[in-house]
Amino acid sequence: QVQLVESGGGLVQAGGSLRLSCAASGRTFSSYAMGWFRQAPGKEREFVAAISWSGTNTYYADSVKGRFTISRDNAKNTVYLQMNSLKPEDTAVYYCAADTTFYYSDYVGSQLYEYDYWGQGTQVTVSS
Repeated sequence: QVQLVESGGGLVQAGGSLRLSCAASGRTFSSYAMGWFRQAPGKEREFVAAISWSGTNTYYADSVKGRFTISRDNAKNTVYLQMNSLKPEDTAVYYCAADTTFYYSDYVGSQLYEYDYWGQGTQVTVSS
């Protein structure tokens, strides 16, 4: 059983920054690829960013490249999403997710079905 708890969301003006955190339970966190997804009202949940179990490989949605950075601190069982240059269209509930499959290839995925555990989400609102 893996539990994920997001934090760090809030209200920020356009152009501002936020750092989201996702704290994970379990001593095997270091073997999990981790992802961030977001969902705006009336829209499908979409991929934002992901990081492989080793932290070496990262993958970003085109909409956030150059603005968002995903990182992890395995000693703290935590994954982060640094969000800079925020835009109103970034407004959504942000979810972290864990892929518990161990990949020798250091694979990182962008599909919802690849992830096994999800947090409850944290609201990010960007005002214009």
